[in-house]
Amino acid sequence: MRVDLFDFDLPEASIALRPPVPRDAGRLLVVRPGQPLADRTVRELGQMLRPGDALVFNDTRVIPARLRGVRHRAGSPGLRMEAMLHLREAPDRWRAFARPAKRLAVGDRVTFARHGTGEPGDLGGFDATIAEKGEAGEIALRFDLSGPALDGAIAAFGDLPLPPYIAGKRPTDAQDSTDYQTVYARDPGAVAAPTAGLHFSQDLLAKLDAAGITRHSVTLHVGAGTFLPVKADDTDDHRMHAEIGILSEATAQALNRIRAAGGRIVAVGTTALRLLESAADADGRLRAFEGPTDIFITPGTRIRAVDALMTNFHLPRSTLFMLVSAFSGLETMRAAYAHAIAGGYRFYSYGDSSLLFPAER
Repeated sequence: MRVDLFDFDLPEASIALRPPVPRDAGRLLVVRPGQPLADRTVRELGQMLRPGDALVFNDTRVIPARLRGVRHRAGSPGLRMEAMLHLREAPDRWRAFARPAKRLAVGDRVTFARHGTGEPGDLGGFDATIAEKGEAGEIALRFDLSGPALDGAIAAFGDLPLPPYIAGKRPTDAQDSTDYQTVYARDPGAVAAPTAGLHFSQDLLAKLDAAGITRHSVTLHVGAGTFLPVKADDTDDHRMHAEIGILSEATAQALNRIRAAGGRIVAVGTTALRLLESAADADGRLRAFEGPTDIFITPGTRIRAVDALMTNFHLPRSTLFMLVSAFSGLETMRAAYAHAIAGGYRFYSYGDSSLLFPAER
């Protein structure tokens, strides 16, 4: 499909730079194809669901994946550079998007430090070798540290990777370390938050429990590829970056039983939906899944395992707007987004949310 079909005008004032306070105070646009749009609040989510429905959360935890350092090469001056980690390939190896990538070469040594001022062997930093160069600024880094030691160094010296549409307008601060993490985050590894989940407070979770709506967890370590614009003119030419996901056998079978009993599977966020769809067979039954997925959902893709989707409002021409258009229909979502913009809904990671139901299939 043509990528320009997923374009729309978004006023800069619609971009949220801070989340709603408290978390569950955000607005919720309910989208049922063929029915009028409904303006509700996140606190009212339980009223749109039924006892026996299942919410599926992505329990990944965001790590401080933005590293700043200095490249060292014999005969060349040090070069300040930045690496955004996005996929762990081994205990000592990460794929990353680098800037300035064109001035880096395989074999270069890099020292990462707090403000990117490290020197070789500096006790205040840690070192890596550029092991590979790919396309679009992607590199592979082989670190001198490995496993938990590397995790500790990244935690000590990395910065929280706020999306560029926020980080470009204000500095990251201590409040973001709380705001940009779900209250149920458990498994470290994401470099972007599953942002639909940011709306859930412990109070809201307790109310959903009391309403007979069950909670289930999957893990998809969201990669920095989620920030990348679609540069191709046709969706067939866009390459998704892989992300690591885990769906346990116990959770898969529990969700299968809920659906068989008439309950609905409600994905909290596009990341949860992408993992469930990666794990579903042709009939929509879930199976255990562990490994990489680069699933790309566009209109025409059959949604098999998910009956409703809670998600924030996404970028024009993004893979995520393509996904929601696949779920509820392109014209339905164009109308919903026009309504949201006119009604003052707040967009993107710290913005308001929507509850989407599927188009007739």
